[in-house]
Amino acid sequence: MNFVEMLEHHILDHRIQHLFTLGGVSFDLTMHGLMMWIVAGVLIVSLLIARRQMGQAAHGLGNAMEAFIVYIRDEIVRPNMGSDGDAYLPYFLTLFFFILLCNLIGLVPYGATATGNISVTATLALLTFGLINFAGVRKHGAAHYVGSLIPHGLPVWLVPLMFVIELLGLFTKSFALCIRLFANMIAGHIVILALISLIFIFKSVWVAPVSILAAMGIGLLEIFVALLQAFIFTMLTALFVGGAVNPQH
Repeated sequence: MNFVEMLEHHILDHRIQHLFTLGGVSFDLTMHGLMMWIVAGVLIVSLLIARRQMGQAAHGLGNAMEAFIVYIRDEIVRPNMGSDGDAYLPYFLTLFFFILLCNLIGLVPYGATATGNISVTATLALLTFGLINFAGVRKHGAAHYVGSLIPHGLPVWLVPLMFVIELLGLFTKSFALCIRLFANMIAGHIVILALISLIFIFKSVWVAPVSILAAMGIGLLEIFVALLQAFIFTMLTALFVGGAVNPQH
């Protein structure tokens, strides 16, 4: 197996089992799809356990979950959205924990990073795009929300141009979220595979210690990146939704 084949095997999605065909469209169980189902199952079980352990004296998993929930609410959602953010808190919590576990499960042997698949990050970004507009229309009404995209006090001839620019800005915000998460999660795996492949490229045992130690270092950094990227995606989503709910112009 050459380096390209190794890279494709660990980075790209693969079909595990054909499920069914509907209207000429084939539905398959893929590696990344399986990882997301596992993440969803782990989240549901973990939250049920944490709920039982929460209370006046939270302990164990409940205590850890409560710390994350309070931090996301008080440091991410409320500062960016104000009191309006409480209604959307379940979405932000789901977003954070889902991305975090999808990032981490790729570091487990035989696992795969679903967030290293651009179709997955694009779907998450599309959900963010939908929430941005839904929250803005819900708070201000459709007409006022569309009007808020145009800064006040502009000359009449400049209004159409600014409207197009602001509208494109809505798409580029979500597109940037998609690319940022995808690129950061796939980059670490590519670097690790490249370092390990040096052993086979140079065909020397003297290269092995350096390659393995460097790969271990990148692997430890990947744990931090997994948490950081979940935080950044959630933070930017709250920032963008907050801008729609509380426009500055």
